[in-house]
Amino acid sequence: MLWIPIDRASDIPLNRQIYLQIREKILCGHLHAGEKLASTRELSVDLKVSRNVILEAYDQLLAEGFLIARRGAGTFVAEGALLTQQTKPFITNKAEDSIVRKEVINFRSGIPALNLFPRKTWAKISQQLWQGSETSVLGYGAPEGRLELRQTLAHYLLRTRGVECYPEQIIITSGATQAMMLVSRLLLSPDDMAIMEDPITNDIQTIFKASGATIYPIPVDELGMKTSLLPDNINPKLVFLTPSHQFPLGSTLPIQRRIQLIEYARKKHCFLIEDDYDSEFRYEGPPVSSLQGLNPELVLYIGSFSKILSPALRIGYIILPPKLIEKCRQLKWFTDLHTPSLEQLTLSRFIQEGYMERHITKMKKLYKSQRDFLIHCLQSTFSHNIKIFGYSTGMHLVVEFEKIDFTINLLQKIEQFGIKVYPVEDHTIKKGKYNNRLIIGYSHLQKNEIELGITRLFQAITN
Repeated sequence: MLWIPIDRASDIPLNRQIYLQIREKILCGHLHAGEKLASTRELSVDLKVSRNVILEAYDQLLAEGFLIARRGAGTFVAEGALLTQQTKPFITNKAEDSIVRKEVINFRSGIPALNLFPRKTWAKISQQLWQGSETSVLGYGAPEGRLELRQTLAHYLLRTRGVECYPEQIIITSGATQAMMLVSRLLLSPDDMAIMEDPITNDIQTIFKASGATIYPIPVDELGMKTSLLPDNINPKLVFLTPSHQFPLGSTLPIQRRIQLIEYARKKHCFLIEDDYDSEFRYEGPPVSSLQGLNPELVLYIGSFSKILSPALRIGYIILPPKLIEKCRQLKWFTDLHTPSLEQLTLSRFIQEGYMERHITKMKKLYKSQRDFLIHCLQSTFSHNIKIFGYSTGMHLVVEFEKIDFTINLLQKIEQFGIKVYPVEDHTIKKGKYNNRLIIGYSHLQKNEIELGITRLFQAITN
């Protein structure tokens, strides 16, 4: 049997995962020239995927010359596809060979339950728009996005998040990552200073560092950014934070600290960047109001629908103070002209007709149940040797383990037990404070996967 571990929680499609792994096995000599591969039917049964997934992977390998098909005989590894390997400074295939041969349970955060995406409703709205829209919808659109969606968002965000804006202040982006990039290019130049929460997702750190700016970290405690530590001796261009649900530690910034931030931004003539990270999924009470609603002239508000609906939609937005709108509009145009129009129109109607809020209500109920089950599994497995943080909101929680440092060696060992976990330390600016904490995502996992994953984690740590 051809062993190919697949990660169903990964953003990489299954056919691509299978193609890449067979390709690597051929290049490095694990599959030899002339060796016969399993039939597409056999491999689909072994990997528990559809036959079409295997066919697509094989077709790509055939097209690139890695495989040859012999009528009536099967599919074989082609001659001349072995790439002589130089000694590598890191472990690849050796680690792969030692992994316990079972499907990986990935505790990645921020992945919604994609199996519950409202496909029929989305498809119905999309089909109606395809059939009923004017031809102009198929052409180039405005870089700031469709007016229909911007009007819908202005009403929706005021009602649900306390965000105050006109549709003209909204720029539709291709996901939150593009929104971050636009903000970085809009506000930062080399040698500028940007204040950020610490820890904060490393992707955002990378985006802002790419501008040439210097990052000034402010520690986070159980109430969010420690605003008492905002420096008086520098003049930052921006302060970046996740006030409604701090990533990754999960705290919610109280009103006293929000007011301190507003006063600091006024004093320093800088902007506040509010990343509204998965705050819709709040399990104790309604979502807290936005920071932007306190002072719309100082706050750039960023949101997306990747966590609520699906990352495949690639629709996000920035709400800007009026004086920044035109420059941001130009930057969006230079970047990718505009976000796809029909997806914007579909999303607008999805929100207008009440499907969005019904979907959020349904997902909150599911995620709360998964969260409660995860907490039960952690407490019953690890007893009093852990502390759990950041579980009141969102799609992940943070676990602190007593007397355990998650070193590279330990993380590799954990992965060999068939699970993937994510250290808080990966997202810190100043290193060394959170070596014993893990981010555990749960929203995309079934309860049997959660239970098995925590059992494997315990075995890996205690073995």
